[in-house]
Amino acid sequence: MKGLVIGEALIDVVTGPTGAEHVGGSPLNVAVGLARLGRDVDFLTHIADDARGRRIAGHVKAAGAQLVPGSIGATRTPTAVATIDRDGSATYAFDLDWQLTGTPPVPPPLFVHTGSIAAVREPGCLAVAALVDTYRVSATVTLDPNIRPSVIVDRDQARERIDKLLERSDVVKTSDEDLRWLAPDRTPQDTARSWLACGPALVALTMGDRGALGLCSAGEVLVPAPALEVVDTVGAGDAFMVGLLDGLWELGVLGGDRRDALRRIDLGDLTSALERATAAAALTVTRAGADLPDRAALNDARGYRDPHGAY
Repeated sequence: MKGLVIGEALIDVVTGPTGAEHVGGSPLNVAVGLARLGRDVDFLTHIADDARGRRIAGHVKAAGAQLVPGSIGATRTPTAVATIDRDGSATYAFDLDWQLTGTPPVPPPLFVHTGSIAAVREPGCLAVAALVDTYRVSATVTLDPNIRPSVIVDRDQARERIDKLLERSDVVKTSDEDLRWLAPDRTPQDTARSWLACGPALVALTMGDRGALGLCSAGEVLVPAPALEVVDTVGAGDAFMVGLLDGLWELGVLGGDRRDALRRIDLGDLTSALERATAAAALTVTRAGADLPDRAALNDARGYRDPHGAY
C-alpha cells in the first residue's frame, strides 16, 4: 500500500550569502523524503503550471513520489522567502494560496499525513480535515503542526483547527518551538503529555540540542540529538518526520487495521524509530535547503553524535 501526504508545496527563496531557490514546503518534504527512502507515496498539493510549479512537479517525480492528479491548478506557485540566521536557523515570509477540492483519485492509503500551513489556512484546511475524516477508518493519521505564525491570522482559530486534527491523529510530531507558540503558559513537555491524552498513540517532541522526547502508553523515552556541521536547518523537522514514519513503517504498525498494534508500541521500538528520525534530521542540516537523505545516506549516518543538535 501507498502513503498519502496532503499539503503545500512551494519554492523556498533563500536570502543571505548562499542565496538560492529550493523546492520546499513541509508536506512536500515529507513526501519526497519518504520516496527517497524507497517508500511508495502519493502527494496531493496545489501548485501552478508555471516554471516554479514545473520545477516542483519534476522534483516530486525525480524522488519517486507520485503527484496526485488535480494538484496543478493554482494561479501561481507559492513561495517562501527564507532568511537564514548566523546559527543556521530559518525564518519565513510566505506568498501562497492554499486550496483543495474533492477526494483525490488514489487507492485507500496506508497512512495519511498532513500539517503545517495545510492544517490551518483557509479554504484548503477545511478540505484537509474532511479528507482526514474520510481516510481515518482505513489509514493511520499522522500530523506535524509545524506552526508558521506569519500565515496565521487568528491564533485561537488555528489552535482549534490543530486540536481537531490532533484528536483524529495516531502519530504526532511537534517541536518545542511549536508548543511554546500554541501554549505559552505551559512547558512543551507538559503540552506534549496532554496531547497524548487527547487520543494519539504516539507523540514525538523535538527539543533542539536536548534531543527528542517520545511519548506513548508504555511511557516516555529521550533520544539524544545527533547532528553534523550545520549549514542550515531548512527541512530538518520534516526529515525527522520522514525518519519517524519510515521507522514505524518498518515496524509494521501503520494502517487502520494496525491501530491497536501502534497503541501497544513498546519503548524499545519507539526508541529505534526516534533514533532513525534524529539521524535523518541530522543529515539534512548538513545540506543547503530541504535536501533530505536517501536510504544509503541515512544508513551511513546512523550513529553520528554531535552537540549541535539542530532539528
